[in-house]
Amino acid sequence: MSLPLHLLMVEDSEDDAALLVRELRRGGYEVTYERVDSPAGMEAALAQKQWDLVICDYSMPHFSGTEALKLLRAKSLELPFIFVSGTIGEEAAVAALKQGAQDYVMKDNLSRLLPSIHRELHEAEQRRERKRLEQEIQQLQRFEAIGRLAGGIAHDFNNALGVILGWAQLGHDEASASGPLREKFRRIREQAKRAAGLTSQLLAFARRQVLQPRNLRLNDLVKETTSLLQSVIEEQIELTIALTPESDVLRADPTQIEQVLMNLCLNARDAMPDGGVLAIETQSVMVSEEFSQAHSDAVPGLYVVLSVSDTGMGMDAATLDQIFEPFFTTKETGKGTGLGLASVYGIVKQHGGFVTVDSKLGAGTVFHVYLPAGSGTPEARTAAAIDKVTRGTETILVAEDYAGLREVVEATLASQGYRVILASDGPEAVRLFQEKAKEIQLAVLDVVMPGLSGPEAYLQMRAIKPDLPVIFTTGHSAELVSLNSTIDDGAVFLQKPYTPGALSQTVRSTLNDKDKKSDP
Repeated sequence: MSLPLHLLMVEDSEDDAALLVRELRRGGYEVTYERVDSPAGMEAALAQKQWDLVICDYSMPHFSGTEALKLLRAKSLELPFIFVSGTIGEEAAVAALKQGAQDYVMKDNLSRLLPSIHRELHEAEQRRERKRLEQEIQQLQRFEAIGRLAGGIAHDFNNALGVILGWAQLGHDEASASGPLREKFRRIREQAKRAAGLTSQLLAFARRQVLQPRNLRLNDLVKETTSLLQSVIEEQIELTIALTPESDVLRADPTQIEQVLMNLCLNARDAMPDGGVLAIETQSVMVSEEFSQAHSDAVPGLYVVLSVSDTGMGMDAATLDQIFEPFFTTKETGKGTGLGLASVYGIVKQHGGFVTVDSKLGAGTVFHVYLPAGSGTPEARTAAAIDKVTRGTETILVAEDYAGLREVVEATLASQGYRVILASDGPEAVRLFQEKAKEIQLAVLDVVMPGLSGPEAYLQMRAIKPDLPVIFTTGHSAELVSLNSTIDDGAVFLQKPYTPGALSQTVRSTLNDKDKKSDP
């Protein structure tokens, strides 16, 4: 089988060039080449085509080999450069190697040419692969740094948004139904919810979302989402779906994977303003060791793959390098947050998967989402039971170090009839519980607090009152590490920012569950 070789020949003699090409074809190469013998010719050839190798005569009437080598290196093109000459001396050859040539071969000893080319093409491929992996690692490190920053900002925003959401909801509920204040509070609440959605996407990029995984089939999830997709894509866009007959089970948070699918489809829709084809495919793929070596974030094994492609405008290399960065967008101002693909990246990484992208300007784009296959039987999605009655008279210990949020929680629970005992950190929560353990029927604890974390404080409380129910409030999954290592799987958590309604529902259902367990 012939090996394709795109060769740029810097040679003033047509006969010598033909001789070299004949030698290469005898050696098994399918050669396409261009011969040049001037700086202008070489400049034009390098600009117009992609080359695998440069073979250059050392001494020519109007252009020297050293000038050709300098011209190539000035363009930062990492092409193998081999001198093939009948006149180069030993000192000149050594100087040429020092200047960046890979090898030199005498025209009267062409038996060395094929081994030299084999070696240099192989080493050039290794250099390209090393550079590609280095760029991937640099990108991953950049994403890690951005993710840490984004996660920290989102966490702080969540506390502030919790305060805004809380007071807006309480103000809305207390305002007259026909008065102007109610509508103003509603607008504040809606904008706060929108901001909370943005912080949620930042946390997704930072891989700090609180996941609720279950066994599922990707095919089922795509089918469930199809009707929603039909409502958000334009009429001039054709939606095609090709599902693998046998979809392996994966363990994932269905809500988050739905978000991945929606974000990719919306991105595809926006890439086709004049219409086109949006295709969704699923398949199971065994990732090999060879594939994983070519993709630094891939681990060998069985994956369930979601592919979303479009026939839109495509992307250039510079855009591809930035598409997963938060707030990067090519859309007009006001038509995108730049968080959609960033959240896709974070959600997939948090599930132990990875994303690949293929795109060219004018040729569309395809995203491949690889999610590790799991085992077991798919679990049906169940809706959480909602207690219509949220009021009560129980005594609740609330520990929250963010003062504004602590005040909102107290006002919310007091408005529902509960008696509230407040603590500003873990040690104070434990001290208050030791004093009033008999009165306290529920603890609401922030996971991260000064002095003692929520889980640490709860363990001390449970030593006094083993049946004490608890609700942990948390901003992101990193805070659940300590919780999962110390608390039973049945622990209740409430993700920030939460609304007064969500808090009241969670408190009531937790207390009701406790009452059911205590009934004989």
